[in-house]
Amino acid sequence: MKHSDHEKHDLEALAVRAMRERGLKPEFSPAALDQLAAITHLGEPHGGEVRDLTGLLWCSIDNDDSRDLDQLTASEVLPDGAVRILVAIADVDALVRKDTPIDQHARHNTTSVYTSAVIFPMLPEKLSTDLTSLNPDGPRLAMVTDMVFQPDGSLSKSGIYRARVYNKAKLAYDSVSAWIDGEGPLPAAAQAVPGMDQQLRTQDSVAQQLRARRREQGALEFQTFQPKAVFDGEKVVEIRQQVQNRARQLIEEFMIATNGVTARFLAQHRRPSLRRVVRSPERWLKIVAVAAEYNEVLPEEPDALALENFLAKRRKLDPDRFPDLSLTIIKLMGAGEYVVEVPGGPKLGHFGLAVRDYSHSTAPNRRFPDLVTARLLKATLKEQPAPYSIDELASLATHCTRQEDAANKVERQMRKSEAALVLDKYLGEIFDGIVTGASNGNTWVRIFLPPAEGKLLVAAGDRVKVGDRVRAKLLATDVERGFIDFELVRES
Repeated sequence: MKHSDHEKHDLEALAVRAMRERGLKPEFSPAALDQLAAITHLGEPHGGEVRDLTGLLWCSIDNDDSRDLDQLTASEVLPDGAVRILVAIADVDALVRKDTPIDQHARHNTTSVYTSAVIFPMLPEKLSTDLTSLNPDGPRLAMVTDMVFQPDGSLSKSGIYRARVYNKAKLAYDSVSAWIDGEGPLPAAAQAVPGMDQQLRTQDSVAQQLRARRREQGALEFQTFQPKAVFDGEKVVEIRQQVQNRARQLIEEFMIATNGVTARFLAQHRRPSLRRVVRSPERWLKIVAVAAEYNEVLPEEPDALALENFLAKRRKLDPDRFPDLSLTIIKLMGAGEYVVEVPGGPKLGHFGLAVRDYSHSTAPNRRFPDLVTARLLKATLKEQPAPYSIDELASLATHCTRQEDAANKVERQMRKSEAALVLDKYLGEIFDGIVTGASNGNTWVRIFLPPAEGKLLVAAGDRVKVGDRVRAKLLATDVERGFIDFELVRES
């Protein structure tokens, strides 16, 4: 592939090919596009009471470039010191009904696929970024989870109902986080809404309390390596690593709490549900062996709290190598999967999040299991039969797990191609890096700036091991295959 001014176009073509190779559909069917053309207005509530909550100080916090807004948050401090947190989730089902052509496309892919050059949305953009997105341009239909947290962070009350909501401020993670940390001004969209600053302070404080509680119970804190290409017009200009921050944690905590309430709500009403689980790691003894390499002893039975204490210690002692240790542990834990929970059946939990009840319900514009959950909730609220049989849910669980894995592989493959494109102009240069892996005679290195990973060629007499800091010379890049080759530089 010749590197031209059409670099973004080249990456788009590679992404389309990667989608097809993994059994994902990059385009919508003619029937789906016909259905889309007929949708010209916001959805109407079909059945069930809809409350008017448009007066609350709702805001969205997402990535700078996000246009598919799935959730809003609002808070209220109660007289007894408890805090009411409300999370509104877009009511996608109001416009995308089960088994329609658009729903069939969403059911096939099961998720939006994000690459830097092109996004393959699960729903057409006219829906996911406009008609079913919680945009700040007027009232929208939503499913609201209403939670009351006590001063110690425990959940004392929760409910789920349908409502109309109105996004008063579209905010972004990095600027909100900078303000929370005292390193930047209150974002302009929040400044324009009297009382929004207090909303954000309250939500941040509750989220940090929830996070501390989960970590006490053994929630695992990982830090993974996910660089993203940055474009200037058509040209890829650099790669940036996304950083975890307070605003991301705020949304993450409220989504985990919401997903827990959703799962328990369906269970209490004796309804089946789709759950997201990470079983207690089957390869726990290998995790124990990894800890032993750092002279740390973990119990012989899976123990999330002991594992989190080990990870927290390593993060503090060696932040540079922590992303690689995180990745090792994540691989050994095994991937999350979707399962059906049947009333009265066995309970499975989410090991990594230290939660027993966990559904996926907070992103119906970009994840199919969340749209399924919304339909199960609506049927429950209306006291109607579930729209999916247990057999249908079981086959969906398997399918969603498989397609999500395929989507992850497309995203990973494209990150490698993007990195190869950015690095192409640095051929022959030397970088600081760290050895991240060794398998089947191959050695892998991650360089720090720009953040990228590749194969490290090591001369016969040289020996390196995982975790070693090295100097690496860039030998070759192959954008199409996402290959980057470095050579170990011997320090003279």
